[in-house]
Amino acid sequence: MAHSIGMTGMDPQTSAALTEALLQATRQLGGAWRVVDDQDADFVFVDMDSMYGPMSWIRLHANGKRVIGVTSASRSQTDFHLAKPFDGESVAALLQSIAQVPAATPAAASQPAAPAEPPPTATATPAPTPSDLTPEETVSVPDEEQAPASVEAIAAPSPPPTPEPQRDPVFVDWMVPGALSGRVRYRRGKGPALLIDADARQYHGPAALKPLADSISGTVQRHDFLMVPATDWPAEAKAAGEPQPLARLQWYAGLVAGHGILLAGYDPQAKYRLTKWPQTEREFPKHFRIATVMMKGQATLAEIAEGSGVGIEEVTDFVNANLATGYAEAWREPEPSPEPQKPGGLFGRLRGR
Repeated sequence: MAHSIGMTGMDPQTSAALTEALLQATRQLGGAWRVVDDQDADFVFVDMDSMYGPMSWIRLHANGKRVIGVTSASRSQTDFHLAKPFDGESVAALLQSIAQVPAATPAAASQPAAPAEPPPTATATPAPTPSDLTPEETVSVPDEEQAPASVEAIAAPSPPPTPEPQRDPVFVDWMVPGALSGRVRYRRGKGPALLIDADARQYHGPAALKPLADSISGTVQRHDFLMVPATDWPAEAKAAGEPQPLARLQWYAGLVAGHGILLAGYDPQAKYRLTKWPQTEREFPKHFRIATVMMKGQATLAEIAEGSGVGIEEVTDFVNANLATGYAEAWREPEPSPEPQKPGGLFGRLRGR
């Protein structure tokens, strides 16, 4: 009987890398594993280095799931451990080592049992015993109703700030270097097809950007990008359009991601500036005026809108596009330099004469 595997609590880049590694591993293991949603999986990968990982682990552990901690640390408090960096070979070795471990039963949600020890390998480690736990790893397994409160027990000596709710990935998240690999096809609804060569950082698609707005809006998952066989790529890429830099598509994805609201993690009251002149598009003639104001120095969104004569929502979208490509940045007031210490002692007094 095939085991099932899922993943949660990780950023798009880690999710994409793990998805590729799992595809290689499951092919190598000949169908012994199925990749499913984390709610239906026997074993679940969780990125313990991410801000959402510990909370995901608590929830899954309280529900009786077997958790595989993905981390750069030498060990993890999860049932099993996948060390970073990983690849298809290391994931396959790990899955082989835990294949004989029975899946958790629903009863485990109310009374979690001690995890069975897998055969000793270099990549699979059982969860440490309570006496072996470090202070920051000591955490009580709560009931489902109390799970959010127990996250305070993860960190010591002071609890971490409450993280923002995890959002669904959008198209611009997948345009970050490393989020995708290989040659893939993206198409949604009746929109034009995009042929993306992630390794070469190029794409084939229509010359205009605005026709892509609907197809790249909303939640976008890894499975929306389909691998294109090497034999099919030349013909499909030629039919899709001339090759263009993927940074252009990344810029446009950032432009339409916020709908007049700054991307998550950025302060709407902060000041922003361009670090270099961006490539402006003819489809957006007002962007030249916005860029001109931003190149003069740091300014708030309201100040940029006033100086350029462009509405603040369009200014915000332009800032988002350039934050996504690294052409813009949030500006912070530099800290004052410390005053030089006055020379003391005999030699100091002599130098001061």
